[in-house]
Amino acid sequence: MAYFPEKYTQEVIPAMREKFGYKNPMAVPKIEKVVINAGVGRLREEKERQEVEKYLALITGQKPAQRPARLAIAAFKTRKGLIVGLKVTLRGRRMHDFLSRLVNIALPRTRDFQGIDRKSFDEKGNLTIGLKENIVFPEMIGEDYRFLFGLEVTVVTTAHNREEGTELLKLMGFPIRSENLESRK
Repeated sequence: MAYFPEKYTQEVIPAMREKFGYKNPMAVPKIEKVVINAGVGRLREEKERQEVEKYLALITGQKPAQRPARLAIAAFKTRKGLIVGLKVTLRGRRMHDFLSRLVNIALPRTRDFQGIDRKSFDEKGNLTIGLKENIVFPEMIGEDYRFLFGLEVTVVTTAHNREEGTELLKLMGFPIRSENLESRK
């Protein structure tokens, strides 16, 4: 598969201009950033949280930011300021490298994967998918991991609606499920 920026300029821009009738190539939607979130609220020990942080940094190539709880919720046993999540925002080369690994290696390795559901797109054309296990990434092969944790990956686009965002990511090589597969269910 071609490096994402090259594929975008050579294949995606002409196809999007033809389908949606953009007069200016700068009006064609593009991928703005990728946000990866991992919840660590259930991990009570600092050592466990640091290990998840290390694995997330290994997967993304960037140190995650700790996200504190904004409210104290007794039912969840959280206090205000307690670290409940980790977040990484990727742009540029790291974003494209991560997306390439996600599309070509991680998603096909997930259990029972049949493509990304079109319901995963919001009304602005952004894609949000959840991965149940971090071991689908190639960086985790050979690592002595003790914790399996889930990730939420959000691909933020500059699309104006769901149809534009879906078409953009489909042209970029994302395995998006076709409509006829959804109608069989």
